[in-house]
Amino acid sequence: MPTTGIFLNKDYEECLEFATSLAQECGQIILEASKARYSKTNKIYEKSGNPSDLVTETDRIVEELIKTKINSKFPEHRFIGEEMTAAGHQYELTNDPTWIVDPIDGTTNFVHGFPFVAVCIGLTFNKEPVVGVVFNPFLNQLFTARKGNGAYLNFNTKLPLSSPNPPLNLPPSLSQCLIVTEFGSDRSPSTIGKKVQSVHNMISKPGNVTWSKKNAGLVHGIRNLGSAALDIMQIAKGEADMFWEIGCWEWDVTAAIIILREAGGLMVNGNGPNEGPVDILGRKYLAVRAGSPCAGDETSEQSQLRLVRELWNVVEEIDCPRN
Repeated sequence: MPTTGIFLNKDYEECLEFATSLAQECGQIILEASKARYSKTNKIYEKSGNPSDLVTETDRIVEELIKTKINSKFPEHRFIGEEMTAAGHQYELTNDPTWIVDPIDGTTNFVHGFPFVAVCIGLTFNKEPVVGVVFNPFLNQLFTARKGNGAYLNFNTKLPLSSPNPPLNLPPSLSQCLIVTEFGSDRSPSTIGKKVQSVHNMISKPGNVTWSKKNAGLVHGIRNLGSAALDIMQIAKGEADMFWEIGCWEWDVTAAIIILREAGGLMVNGNGPNEGPVDILGRKYLAVRAGSPCAGDETSEQSQLRLVRELWNVVEEIDCPRN
């Protein structure tokens, strides 16, 4: 297994098989822990005293298991985990193979028993997501992908869900989209105010945005699952049209990005204006599902990017420092 140079297909396949088995093992731990999530053995903590940003003993146990098994199987690979970062570990994303892990994406859901919780195990190479596993043990939904091999739900259902038939046409405009978004854990007035205003803009009728310079979207609806990774899986499946979130982190999205891309979806910067691939460290994410072109003279990517520009014109600019 290389630390630099080129990954071969067999390397991706080996990493995906390993990550899939590991995610399923962690899912069983999470299911067992959910039966006693308020017990003394599964304490709930607030990160930096923030009641909207929770961590449990299960988060830490699962991340330590994943890290230990990765170090044993691939000792030359690097590792980035949410909880070790929260504990103060400093890291730099390099071109080396790097596992980026969220042991429980949707910890608040886990605490409350809301069944949108996922183990997220992603691998980057040359700073690009190349392998991803997102597993929701409560709904028994396992999403997997490796670069160049497509994306799958529970091994044998190819994504998007319209496969192998041509995906449904993309919406011709933002006003016909179903949007998935999150409010996040940063509840500071400058951040949450702009997020609420952005959602207001998305759902408003043209001419009814009276307290913003942005345009109105009049979208079909807004959905919120409490897990960025599972939000993106809705886009990969084709059950929602666009995902927008400002302020989440690379461990929330790395595994999901490669699954989305292999399902024909697109991920770019959440506030624009760069239409190139998203910076996974940028904390600003905007995804569009796969689909046939909206108009006969467009490619699918051109249709996706047109919807991207429409949403950029509606949402507010929000700063996301990496302190």
